[in-house]
Parts: sequence; C-alpha cells; structure tokens
Amino acid sequence: MALALLAALPLPMAGCSFFEAPIVQRGHRVPQDQLSEIVPGVQTKQDVQALLGSPTQTGTFSDNIWYYISSKTRQRPGRALAVSDQETVAITFDNQNVVQEVKRIGEDQGRRVEMVSRETPVPGNDRTLLQALFGNIGSFGPGAGTLPNSAQQTPGPGTLR
Repeated sequence: MALALLAALPLPMAGCSFFEAPIVQRGHRVPQDQLSEIVPGVQTKQDVQALLGSPTQTGTFSDNIWYYISSKTRQRPGRALAVSDQETVAITFDNQNVVQEVKRIGEDQGRRVEMVSRETPVPGNDRTLLQALFGNIGSFGPGAGTLPNSAQQTPGPGTLR
C-alpha cells in the first residue's frame, strides 16, 4: 500500500506542466527579407510605411527615427512575465524623409531598466473607512449651501422674478 502511494505521488505534480502559458509574440517583428528591401538613400518614409507598416515608436525629440519593437513573452505560473527574445529595428531618416540608416538592435545591445515598485502617494486617500462614511455628517441639511439672509441679493428694478 505504501509503495503504491509513493508511486502515485508524482502524478499530480506532472499535471502542473500543462499550466504553462504559450509564448506570445508582441509588437511588430520585421522579417529579414523585408528589411533587406530597404536601401539607404533610396526609400522614403512613405516607402517604409508601405512595406513595414506604422512604427511602434518614433524618436523622442525627432520623428526622423522610427522604431519597430518586438518581443516574445511567456507568463509562468507564480512568476513575473518573462521576456525570452526582444528585438528592435531602428530606421533613421534625413530631413527630406529619405532613409539614411537601418539598424537591427538585439536584446544584448539594450539597456536593462529595473522597474520601481513604489507608489506615488495621492493626497486625500489617507482617510479610514469610518472617516469616509461619517466625514460628511452635518455638511448637508436645510440651508446648507445657501448664503445668510443679509448676503442674499434681491432682484433689482427691471429684473424678472
């Protein structure tokens, strides 16, 4: 009996491998054959957009750099989203919108930026549940939101009542 129980113990754990999510392609991966059709000094922005589509991102300070960014990700149970392959294609244009440079940037050439888990405090969200429930008691009632009698304006001559 103990031997059968020991032999059956790994069976539930084997089912856990089926819960792994598939690899998901994100962004716009540019195939090498399409990339080789872009010749610097010949094609324009319109030609590149017709061939590759709209860029994922343009340059921060100039729209003369187009970025096509893609990655393969997988969500593993109990872990953060894992990026298995990331690639960026940067296409630089001159002021006449003609291609100057085509560059493929791999994950190894990028800079790793760590995410910060802190949250920015928002004023007004520090009230407790009871303060939120009972905080407005007395704020509303008869005469709330009206001016005292001496400060109320009476209609002048020629105004409708």
